[in-house]
Amino acid sequence: MNIQIFGKSKCFDTKKAERYFKERGIRFQSINLNEKGMSKGEFNRVKQAVGGLDAMIDKECKDKDLLALIQYIAAEDRDGKVLENQKVLKTPIVRNGAKATVGYQPDVWKTWE
Repeated sequence: MNIQIFGKSKCFDTKKAERYFKERGIRFQSINLNEKGMSKGEFNRVKQAVGGLDAMIDKECKDKDLLALIQYIAAEDRDGKVLENQKVLKTPIVRNGAKATVGYQPDVWKTWE
């Protein structure tokens, strides 16, 4: 397994996801979205694996203005705007090759082992 956890340092669910893999002795790479973020290719693979951009957006995001802007711009422009402003993504985003989840989902991760 090649696990990548994209999250935020103050996100409780990100910490729970890291603990989940640590407790099982599964190595993972942790990426802080506030510092580095996802590349365009990673973003597109995750989007495809989870069923689209709407599944990735955090409806409870603190930046309500940015969230509203993303909801109302044209569909073809939304990917670029979210890629530029990854703080609107729901975390953790956990990748294992072509598979990915958004949020804390240990039931799905069990099937990867």
